[in-house]
Amino acid sequence: MDAENGSELKNKPDHRRLGQELDLFVFSDLVGSGLPLFTPRGTVLRDQLLGFSEELQKKNGYQKVFIPHITKEDLYKTSGHWDKFGEELFLVKSQETKDQMVLKPMNCPHHIQIYASRPRSYRELPIRYMESTVQYRDEKKGELNGLSRVRAISIDDAHVFCTLDQIEEEFTKIMRMIEEMYSVFDMKFKARLSFRDDSEGYLGDQKNWDLAQRTIEDVAKKLGLEYEIAKGDAAFYGPKIDILLKDSMGREHQCATEQLDFVMPERFGLTYIDKDNTQKPVVMIHKALLGSFERFISVYLEHTNGHFPLWLAPEQLRIATLNDDEPIVELAKEIVSKAAEQGLRASYDDSNESVGKKIRDSEVMKVPYTLVVGGKEVESGRMSPRSRKDLPELPESSLDELLAKLAQDTKTRK
Repeated sequence: MDAENGSELKNKPDHRRLGQELDLFVFSDLVGSGLPLFTPRGTVLRDQLLGFSEELQKKNGYQKVFIPHITKEDLYKTSGHWDKFGEELFLVKSQETKDQMVLKPMNCPHHIQIYASRPRSYRELPIRYMESTVQYRDEKKGELNGLSRVRAISIDDAHVFCTLDQIEEEFTKIMRMIEEMYSVFDMKFKARLSFRDDSEGYLGDQKNWDLAQRTIEDVAKKLGLEYEIAKGDAAFYGPKIDILLKDSMGREHQCATEQLDFVMPERFGLTYIDKDNTQKPVVMIHKALLGSFERFISVYLEHTNGHFPLWLAPEQLRIATLNDDEPIVELAKEIVSKAAEQGLRASYDDSNESVGKKIRDSEVMKVPYTLVVGGKEVESGRMSPRSRKDLPELPESSLDELLAKLAQDTKTRK
């Protein structure tokens, strides 16, 4: 029985093994623990995820910003992160100044400085900043685990500055983006309302906490979300709606989040000028759709066992030739070139291996479609690609029809 359980565990998808087999990411002792390096194939995967996230956000009025990766310690002392996460901070020493610098563990205090750079009118609100960037936390070495827990964390982070009256609409917009995103990934989820408990460590006025918690629970009810309440899981500055994804093995993973924050705007003195020409406190919403890219990739790799949908696959089409006859080789190169013009990621296996070995290599790398090219294809111009086992077979078609079909399915993320 023990042997069977061990074998079953060994055969379960493991993102660390899959990442190595599919040539997606590596780790280096010279770089350091918890600092993944993404290969060209893995970077395609990251870029596709980033593009999807940014596309959804731009449709909903988010604007890109860019911030540096370091800051003076004063920024995090003002925000509260210094006291809360002091042991997780990477400290950086300047050789030019006496300033104590820190590698950013969070992006929100930087984004706050952009908002605070000039007076803001009610006419501008809500203001929505988005940025996919890396933040750094000195996680304990024993807690690091492949991409699931890293020290360099890429987040599709965003912050909304709004009025009290705009909170419900902004939370609803975010939840609609989350629903759209995870329907594409074909992953079900439920919500966890992460509230404070009576312990110390939370910043801000209790009245604001009560208002914030009532507000997000009202939103959850109006949206018809399936949710549970977890007391003690709130961020130190406010309550949040955490999204728990269910993978193909029935496990739950927290990825997306939306958080309501009265504390940091107050600590930084953020206001806006209202219709009556008086200054009013602004409210802040923190949100992420994917959350940590590294964590999401680890979850999705195991969820799919590396069988990425066409739009997300690092390599979408591989060409295998029957022999090295010049017309066949020229057609293979033409297919790769025409695929690139359509925005597709195609490659030509020009190794000296047999066509059977080339097909098996493509299967091992879980390429969605493999196209075998020989004299028949040169003569007829008709193509019959081999589909990965989890994908439907494609009918025989002309090259242009095949590439148009793949390009359309990629564009629509079918």
